[in-house]
Amino acid sequence: QSQLSQALNGLSDRAKEAKEFLVQLRNMVQQIQENSVEFEACLVAQCDALIDALNRRKAQLLSRVNKEHEHKLKVVRDQISHCTVKLRQTTGLMEYCLEVIKENDPSGFLQISDALIRRVHLTEDQWGKGTLTPRMTTDFDLNLDNAPLLQSIHQLDFVQMKVSSPVPAPPILQLEECCTHNNSATLSWKQPPLSTVQVEGYILELDDGNGGQFREVYVGKETMCTVDGLHFNSTYSARVKAFNKSGVSPYSKTLVLQTSEDTQSEEQTLPFPVPLERSQLRRMSPFSSTLNLQPSFSGRSYFELRSSAHQLSLHSSLQSLNSAVDIKKMVAVAWFSFDPSSAHADIIFSNDNLTVTCNSYDDRVVLGKTGFSKGLHYWELSIDRYDNHPDPAFGVARIDVLKDAMLGKDDKAWAMYVDNNRSWFMHNNSHTNRTEGGITKGATVGVLLDLTRRTLTFSINEDQQGPVAFENLEGLFFPAVSLNRNVQVRAQSG
Repeated sequence: QSQLSQALNGLSDRAKEAKEFLVQLRNMVQQIQENSVEFEACLVAQCDALIDALNRRKAQLLSRVNKEHEHKLKVVRDQISHCTVKLRQTTGLMEYCLEVIKENDPSGFLQISDALIRRVHLTEDQWGKGTLTPRMTTDFDLNLDNAPLLQSIHQLDFVQMKVSSPVPAPPILQLEECCTHNNSATLSWKQPPLSTVQVEGYILELDDGNGGQFREVYVGKETMCTVDGLHFNSTYSARVKAFNKSGVSPYSKTLVLQTSEDTQSEEQTLPFPVPLERSQLRRMSPFSSTLNLQPSFSGRSYFELRSSAHQLSLHSSLQSLNSAVDIKKMVAVAWFSFDPSSAHADIIFSNDNLTVTCNSYDDRVVLGKTGFSKGLHYWELSIDRYDNHPDPAFGVARIDVLKDAMLGKDDKAWAMYVDNNRSWFMHNNSHTNRTEGGITKGATVGVLLDLTRRTLTFSINEDQQGPVAFENLEGLFFPAVSLNRNVQVRAQSG
């Protein structure tokens, strides 16, 4: 029984290997079918390209034949015209001479005979050698040598379609360049120092902040990417891989980044220095339908580097840079300033981009730098100047909102516009809920964005202005203001 059991164990291992091998073979069948379709498409495309090239060359050669045809016809037609005129002159002279010969008056004949004889000889000389010879042959002096091309077509055959080169090595995430700022994350990577394999691009993947599946957020040649519109107070995992014609590299080690809390924190000290100047590529947020093309900024975060087998904590590295920092308190407060890169060109910035006005009498829009997609957010805007009773608008907007019209004129903004006596809510150019009470210089407008309840509420001087302005809000929203040259607004807190 023991011997049979041992033999069965060995046979069981073989059976397990056979099952795995069958799965591999079935996968190969599917892969062969997919590669066949891809190969046929490539072959058809290459042959079509040759046919297109041949058709273009055919058109060029036919154009040359047509030019030769037109040239020959022109030469022959010119010669016909010239010969016709000359023949008409000769025929007229002959008819005149025949009439003179019939003249019966000898003295009259002798008066003109010498001149006529000279003219006849001169005309005959003009029909000299070459005059009655065609100037152009009817043959086309062109010969198409297609033998080399035909030989190449007959020799057309398959060669190795893919370059035999190794796939790239896994990229290395540069920890000193990776950071978060509010709800944005910046990641930087590079190839291993001794790697000589050519890389055509990189694929950056991020999870959903809740331990869900990874998804692609960037594909390209850049080695630094900033992703906007993440959730506040969330932990994201990121990884990157490289690719070339031969295939895709394994993933880098996974980087875990913590976005900022959206509430005030006691500790705002930074655990380590972050370079202030960098060339970053802003990409589409994987969790919204907006594209944030804001400028780069420095950031900071607490993060860990981990592999699939074990975690490598960076606590010791961070403490070596700043031993006085308590790791548990490394949380940055959520804040925003106004964004010059996405604002209308007429907006004027001051006070470190916390104060805005405008040099136009028309309404112009400016957005905050930070977008919100989750949580409860409140900020206040102080009216530092208010002349001639204009009606500025305050609220939230998508990144692609109209910048040359009052906030709320399109479907990308949700706003309250207010003058010195009353206010209205506006979205998609629809005005609702007129409410008494306006603003003056020194007034404070509050904006409460509750993405848990999906509502937007406004206040003036800490008193709620009207009912709940908007409901069922979902997506990525940026603080927004529209104003003209009669108004100056300052972001007081956020």
